Amino acid sequence: MKLTKTLLATTALTVAAGTAVTAQDMANSMTIVSWGGAYQASQDNAYVQPYLAANPGVSATWDESSAEAVAKLRAMNEAGNITWDLVDVVASDSMRLCDEGLAMEIDHDEMLAAAPDGTSASDDFGDLIVSDCFIPQIVYSTTFGYRTDMVPAGTEPPSTVCDVFDLAKYPGKRSLQKRPIDNMEWALYCDGVAKDEIYDVLGTEEGVERALAKLGTIKDQVVWWSAGAETPQLLADGEVFMGSTFNGRLFSAIAEQNQPIAMLWDMQSFDLDGWIVPAGLPADRLARVMDFLKFATDTQRLADQAAYISYGPARTSSAPLVGKHADLGIDMAPHMPTDPANAGNVHIYDYEWWADNRDDLDAKFQSWLAQ
Repeated sequence: MKLTKTLLATTALTVAAGTAVTAQDMANSMTIVSWGGAYQASQDNAYVQPYLAANPGVSATWDESSAEAVAKLRAMNEAGNITWDLVDVVASDSMRLCDEGLAMEIDHDEMLAAAPDGTSASDDFGDLIVSDCFIPQIVYSTTFGYRTDMVPAGTEPPSTVCDVFDLAKYPGKRSLQKRPIDNMEWALYCDGVAKDEIYDVLGTEEGVERALAKLGTIKDQVVWWSAGAETPQLLADGEVFMGSTFNGRLFSAIAEQNQPIAMLWDMQSFDLDGWIVPAGLPADRLARVMDFLKFATDTQRLADQAAYISYGPARTSSAPLVGKHADLGIDMAPHMPTDPANAGNVHIYDYEWWADNRDDLDAKFQSWLAQ
């Protein structure tokens, strides 16, 4: 039976405050939804396994469906059967889920841990709280990697995102995410649109057609991906020359797997990733999730995650605690997308614009793909 919004909020606040709710009131299992690959492994290492170790008898099951989170939560809500307990989503999807009542509103200061110096969670996360339902985890970027051993002889390696569209100079397959986000912006930028005008242009029918036309110049050389682990594997297998994916996935392939891959940071697309709690959870499952969230999103745990993957922690108080890679012993700071050496020309992804326009652009993009 679904809980009312008021009861949900009251239960969550009670859990966060640590009163009235005991371990006996909490479910003994959680289904956590994420993206698979190196990122999910970093979450598992940094806070899921430590939480389970501190709570004997509790188990966690991973589901790697975050790319389909909005559609699946809509279907679960329609069916009245919410099987997920906690979902990792990008910022714009959190906005959509919140607007549709599919994600629970969060009182960050009541439900989450303060920083070690007493700074409230809302002040510590700051502007990264882009939705009432969103609990930020990381700052990451979507960017390109390329095979260093496939650069044509006598040719300089790729240096700008527009080299992705230059099949004459850099022949070979590309991999791009099977969604309009980022691809449309990169296409317009490489078709001569100034960065500060991209969303104005993309907001017109002519702009959409212009972006798709630019993507059409490489369409027959594109391998489309849905899971972040696909591009690193395609690069490792030599099936593509260059491809987009999340910077942490490329870091893993380069630093941990010693693949002949290099990063192309130009026009990397900054984005946020974080948690939402599905609306309508039974009280025992909600209690367990909120107990886990308070642990998993504290200052130390978010800093710990940066020891496994090159994503910047969302809490200001976590940044000074970022140190070396857990296994390699290398300094992680220079591998973050926010490092000045990597952030000379970045694309600031507009979460609100995409939250408002995603469904329409998805339909047009998928129609174009099918042509």
